[in-house]
Amino acid sequence: MSRVGTAAIVVIALLITAPRLSAQGRDYLAAHYDKHEYQIPMRDGAKLFTAVYTPKDHSQTYPLLLFRTQSGIPPYGADQFPANLGPSAHFPREKYIFVTQDIRGRWMSEGEFVVLRPQITPKTTPRDVDESTDTYDTIDWLLKSTPQHNGRVGLYGTSYRGWLAAAGMIDAHPALKAVSPQAPVGDTFVGDDWHHNGAFFLNHTFFYAPRKGHRRSGPSSMPPPIRDYGTNDAYDFFLRLGSVANAETRYFRGEVPYWTEVLRHPNYDDFWKRTVLLPHLRNIRPAVLIVGGWYDCEDLYGTLATYHEIERHNPGTTNTLVLGPWIHGGWNDSKTDGSRLGAVSFAQPTAEHFREQIEMRFFEYHLKGRGSFKPPEALVFETGANRWHELEQWPPAKTEPVIFYLQSQGKLATQPPTREDTQEFDEYLSDPAKPVPYTEQNAFRVIPEFMVADQRFAARRPDVLTYETEPLDVPLTLVGPLTAELHVSTSGTDADWIVKLIDVYPANTPDPEPNPAGVRLGNYQQLVRAEVMRGKYRNSLEHPEPFTPGAPTVVRFTLPDLYHTFQPGHRLMLQIQSSWFPLVDRNPQRFVDIYQARDTDFQSAVHRVYRSSTRASQIRGTRLP
Repeated sequence: MSRVGTAAIVVIALLITAPRLSAQGRDYLAAHYDKHEYQIPMRDGAKLFTAVYTPKDHSQTYPLLLFRTQSGIPPYGADQFPANLGPSAHFPREKYIFVTQDIRGRWMSEGEFVVLRPQITPKTTPRDVDESTDTYDTIDWLLKSTPQHNGRVGLYGTSYRGWLAAAGMIDAHPALKAVSPQAPVGDTFVGDDWHHNGAFFLNHTFFYAPRKGHRRSGPSSMPPPIRDYGTNDAYDFFLRLGSVANAETRYFRGEVPYWTEVLRHPNYDDFWKRTVLLPHLRNIRPAVLIVGGWYDCEDLYGTLATYHEIERHNPGTTNTLVLGPWIHGGWNDSKTDGSRLGAVSFAQPTAEHFREQIEMRFFEYHLKGRGSFKPPEALVFETGANRWHELEQWPPAKTEPVIFYLQSQGKLATQPPTREDTQEFDEYLSDPAKPVPYTEQNAFRVIPEFMVADQRFAARRPDVLTYETEPLDVPLTLVGPLTAELHVSTSGTDADWIVKLIDVYPANTPDPEPNPAGVRLGNYQQLVRAEVMRGKYRNSLEHPEPFTPGAPTVVRFTLPDLYHTFQPGHRLMLQIQSSWFPLVDRNPQRFVDIYQARDTDFQSAVHRVYRSSTRASQIRGTRLP
């Protein structure tokens, strides 16, 4: 394993300074590219609207770079150009044949739109279509109908588009040589987007469901505009909403079929399982560059799961994982260089480095044969220490286990508790009428910076348990996934359990400069990792079980991977709570179908977390020796 230090990254990032295409982007593209619009026929007869941008320079051939999306490819019209093309602003000047496409049933494309359309295996008739076949048919048509190409095709996308890119490399067209699924959706009940461990991500789903499933009046009908609910106070809005069942009658009124369908499937049934692409990632032939962000609150699970599935079942495939200190899609956000997030600095332009030195070189090498690109198995950023690592595998091999146990008086230590008294516990009253907010800020959409936000506001609440270590004498680096094992009981029959791992800064930590927000970093409680488990799914996502009131029960679940160093003088903190609102909907704390719960079903409950030698609540992980 080799290490790439901060100074080296800064130097590399400054080697290339490509001009950004913003206000002048349209003029540049119009001057250097020709645009054509097509309706490309699929094997079942449906036609998909596709825009093709070809370099005006005919002196050479170019690879095709395909982008398929459910979100639209404006501006429409053969004489209309967007501000940018490709994954980042570096690509148009390097010359590609850019291809953008509305997937079936969306915007200007024909056919029926199905959210996360299930993969069909095996296919027995020409009408067995999925995103894999649509990608294949698109590439095949382009190769036969587009001049100037060099016979090589690349595919990329982020989030849902990342899922589409992953689908496109299944049974791939032979010309597809390089694919970059970025923050691809993995499983929307287990760990992505709409749910984590069965817990419903309320304001994220509420905002996006109208964009995913809407009623159409014809091939050219557009998704509805983003709704204005007359407030930016999400906490108050969703609290007044009451049960999520009320959203249908008050706001959606049958016009958002996907929301309605989601609420019909409270458990992990075939509705959710059939959309999971992971089991189909077999015989992958193109080179793969999987990209994700440590602070992606939407699809970090999918990023890691996609990487591991390809690794497990495609040993000969070039499969590279990149994980940086980014929010969802932040690595290709032209408005940031990735040097900081909220109050947290990473001391270098991490996103710009990725765009120039990783992403650009990946496609240039595999589609044009330019340069040399031999990436490591994983290129991973270490938060807390602010440096990149080139790794032979993820997680790294040379680690050792570490366990932190909950102790009395709010302490957290690597020594297990010694008292056998089964009454060794901490308890709190969880009141659904006063849920713990997930952030101090208030906005209708999810605030992605909450993933590094100061947690002191939560630590001060009586319904949040807090445990912390003594200040560290030496650095502690945690890598890979974490497992929370909580020994709990509740006076109700259901409960959510949220575990947050926090890096507590020393009291004398200087404030950032400049500091327009007035952040105080002394004793700052930076969120590092967090996850929720809906208690009734503690043993099975398919078959929920109630708690027996007052009976101690074990709840285990995994927190997503991390690579974080807690520096000397810092403390590790765990916070445990039972609401995370309105990121996660409120649990009525009664064993019911929460999607159909009545407002009268919500009740307060007393939750206990045990910490004796026989009921030792803990969090387990691995550290670098």
